[in-house]
Amino acid sequence: MSIPQHLKYTKEHEWISVEGDVATVGITAFAAESLGDIVFVQLPAVGEKVAAGEVFGEVESTKSVSELYAPLSGEVVEVNDAVTETPELINSDPFDQGWLLKVRTDDVPELLDAAAYAALTQEG
Repeated sequence: MSIPQHLKYTKEHEWISVEGDVATVGITAFAAESLGDIVFVQLPAVGEKVAAGEVFGEVESTKSVSELYAPLSGEVVEVNDAVTETPELINSDPFDQGWLLKVRTDDVPELLDAAAYAALTQEG
């Protein structure tokens, strides 16, 4: 499993890419593989606020339903409609076309780098 070096990660298996004051959020390939075939995604609407550590949506797979936790606080400025229409994008391309949402934030918390995330997933 490839872990992109330029992203930051959470212990909840989400990735973040920050450009200016906007962070793109998705779930990692490890999470997507663990979930199995993703069949449904529920995301917040543009303009909604998300709070770090709080549930912002869910993904449903053929195995289970999992809640998504916001890795940071802010306002949702864009959602990836492609993943709500074609949820399997998260399985096939979690780090590119399978992104979930973009959040405008002024507070990016300390997150794991690729090496620390790799160590976490090897322990689990």
